[in-house]
Amino acid sequence: MSGTPKQPASPITVALHGAQGKMGQEILAALCRHPHLKPVGAIEKEATGDTLPLPDGRGAIPFSSDVGALLDRTQPQVLVDFSQVEATRVAVRAAIPRRVRLVVGTTGLSPADVEQIGLLCQAHGVGAVVAPNFSLGAVLLMHLANLAAPHFDYAEVLEMHHKEKIDAPSGTALATAQGMVKARGKAFIRPPTHKETLPGTRGGHWEGVTLHSVRLPGFMASQEVIFGSQGQRLSLRHDSLTRETFLPGIILAIQEVVKLDKMVFGLDQLLGLA
Repeated sequence: MSGTPKQPASPITVALHGAQGKMGQEILAALCRHPHLKPVGAIEKEATGDTLPLPDGRGAIPFSSDVGALLDRTQPQVLVDFSQVEATRVAVRAAIPRRVRLVVGTTGLSPADVEQIGLLCQAHGVGAVVAPNFSLGAVLLMHLANLAAPHFDYAEVLEMHHKEKIDAPSGTALATAQGMVKARGKAFIRPPTHKETLPGTRGGHWEGVTLHSVRLPGFMASQEVIFGSQGQRLSLRHDSLTRETFLPGIILAIQEVVKLDKMVFGLDQLLGLA
């Protein structure tokens, strides 16, 4: 028996905040390549001109420094935000009341920022995905670290990034430490340093987990979690070699956020790891 051929679903329309940053350029190119996603607008703090050429050469999209005006003009289903904290706060207040769903990868958001996004989503029945890291491998590393955490008393996190990264420790490293403490159910033991010849040498810490930050050319984003106990140690490491490593997670978040009516924190929620 023959039937009517199933029509393909319409592409998800996406606006991009932070479109001319290094990560933004990668995301825009990925949106152009994906058959079920459609970039419809771009936002940048210092936008020049009213349109931004698409990287695949197939025309241009509206371009603005005004988040609200751009959203009103293009009416996207999703706003992807990889900008800076202050700009993200503005974007959140503009997007959610307009019922535009959010995918946020901006680094440096505080717990209060995340809570505010959640409350706004709840008030307006709008979905959002906020994640400290969109690399699938990095998310798996955090999951494995949580599994190991209850079995060790000592742990340190070493994160290594490119020299342009503006914050330290990385949002991923801090989220990793927080997750480990939560999984363990109590703080880790941090060995005391009786003489610190150079202040700050031991790094910062979160509930006993010491965090070290490296900023050098030659790195994109790497993280190692080291657990120690008597006579043994366990090391877990992940390396992102290019910004393309984040794209599958971002695309997954875009495709899933249109199904949500609340905020989800962390890509692990979408991967069934939480």
